[in-house]
Amino acid sequence: MFHIFTPRNFFIAALCFVCFSCVNRKKIVYFQGDVPVKSDTLKLNSPKLQSDDLLSITVMGLDAEAVKPFNLSTYGSYYGKEVNAGQGDPALAGYLIDSKGEIDFPVIGKLKLTGLNRSEAAIYISSKLKDYVKDPMVNLRIMNFKITILGDVARPATYTIPNERITLIEAIGLAGDLNLSGKRKNVLVIRDMDGKKTETRVDLTNNEVFNSAVYYLKQNDVIYVEHNRAKRNAAGVNLATVSVLVSLTSIVITLISILTRK
Repeated sequence: MFHIFTPRNFFIAALCFVCFSCVNRKKIVYFQGDVPVKSDTLKLNSPKLQSDDLLSITVMGLDAEAVKPFNLSTYGSYYGKEVNAGQGDPALAGYLIDSKGEIDFPVIGKLKLTGLNRSEAAIYISSKLKDYVKDPMVNLRIMNFKITILGDVARPATYTIPNERITLIEAIGLAGDLNLSGKRKNVLVIRDMDGKKTETRVDLTNNEVFNSAVYYLKQNDVIYVEHNRAKRNAAGVNLATVSVLVSLTSIVITLISILTRK
């Protein structure tokens, strides 16, 4: 009656379990399928300015003296070189968009910039400068454009993006790619839209991802990669309990081997 529990049969059963537990190839290969990519999806994305964006604004013109009042470097501590209380280091020189969507610009005063992209904001500021500077040129950049990647990736972290343009695929590459145990079919992108959080689920194994509304990320987006069931279960297993079970299994196998040796 014990012959079915021979060590050989136990080894075969364990090998079968391992083989059938392997990750299905279709669950880990990216961009499968033949869904056509919409041409308008891949057009250059220009992020809209929003509250809490920190802006670098440089004003240039033919008259160097005329543009001086409009550049932070001439204002020292008042506009851009406040001390960081935590570290004692100078803060980044820039204009922080407040909760009303406005910045306080030298001489001109309050300017509402939320909802505009960089080009639109630069044109708008230039129009306000024409009474003070002949042929003004405005260079505007978002200094704190950042995205956060959490979950089952190689390097979860918050990343500052210097060029203000990053796709979901590029962000995943920046984080060192998903681990094999990461769920590629259910990647979550959390976005703040006008003060409201939106959640979008993306399947990276399907090339429909290129047509997603979150293919181009926006500042402060959060990407979360869920662990698969095996890794979640493993995270809840007590190592001491595993050690005891392994020891008991070894004893049982030894006893079965002795009893079936006859």
